Amino acid sequence: MPLPSGKAAQFRQLHGRCFVIANAWDAGSARILAGLGFQALATSSGAHAGTLGKRDGRVTRDEALAHAKAIVEATELPVSADFEKCFADEPKAAAETIRLAAGVGLAGCSIEDAASKDRVYDFGQAVERVAAAVEAARAHGVVLTARAENFLRGHLDLDDTIKRLLAYENAGADVLMAPGLPDLESVRKVCAALSRPFNFMAGIKGKSFSVAELQAAGVKRVSLASSLWRNAMSGLVEAAKEVKEKGTFGYLERSLPTPEISKFMRE
Repeated sequence: MPLPSGKAAQFRQLHGRCFVIANAWDAGSARILAGLGFQALATSSGAHAGTLGKRDGRVTRDEALAHAKAIVEATELPVSADFEKCFADEPKAAAETIRLAAGVGLAGCSIEDAASKDRVYDFGQAVERVAAAVEAARAHGVVLTARAENFLRGHLDLDDTIKRLLAYENAGADVLMAPGLPDLESVRKVCAALSRPFNFMAGIKGKSFSVAELQAAGVKRVSLASSLWRNAMSGLVEAAKEVKEKGTFGYLERSLPTPEISKFMRE
């Protein structure tokens, strides 16, 4: 099934300058983010898992594809999916996820080199997986983001992270990503080492920087991970606790009126 006309090309062109890709967690949030003027959307594995009452990493491929399809169909924007390790260890099986991504109309998707919560794939296997994903992405018109997960998995090795990103770039990945970099200097070093666009993941306390700072460091894309969903859920918890513990409804004064939200929705 081909991509909707121009979406992949549109998404690729956005990487010519620094832009923010907003992570939606359902069709409604996608509509709101599109209405606010974002030029592209992404899914978030953590946010999606949360909507299902699951922990991150527990969502199935079929669930992730259905979720991505709902967000794709909610707006006219290009959408890139957070598909974790592409739901497989074996390269060909991971590449099959990329083919299926194109089938639901995604303009892009990502592949991680994390084998589990606290382990990354050996270097050779990680590169082989990215190369297989690249082949599928090129065949089906998908913009592929390859992620080096060291800093999220307890391996705080910047040199190895750069080595992996360079290998993924050489394997043909369109965009590179290394979530959890500790400071702007690390971001600068990574961007200077690469020739293809780098995506910085905002959303970690103490390790998130302004768009202007990231642009100056060489970043081309800023994603928000699960942070918008977490912020929405924080509002839910605070409001519900106020009602439960105090019996008051002060949160209503802080809430947007229904018409303000409804203007983003379809008839």
